Amino acid sequence: MAGQSTEAQIREYILREFLEGEDPGELEDDTPLISSGILDSIATLKLVSFLEETFGIALAPHEADEEYIGTIASMAKLVHEKLGDA
Repeated sequence: MAGQSTEAQIREYILREFLEGEDPGELEDDTPLISSGILDSIATLKLVSFLEETFGIALAPHEADEEYIGTIASMAKLVHEKLGDA
């Protein structure tokens, strides 16, 4: 995944893990993932693990809610803030 943007890496993971067979064009950076039902509680835990392992960051418990990981764009912003390059 090296060389891909943060958004592209997150999008690829979500498509592979939670939306297999779905049209990738339907998943935009601002697509609501939790409120639309794409992510349930188990999927959210898997996604948090992916973000922590892939980007070498640690998320606080409150950062696993819709405000921080509700969209690809919000996740990318969180990753960049954690890495200090926001």
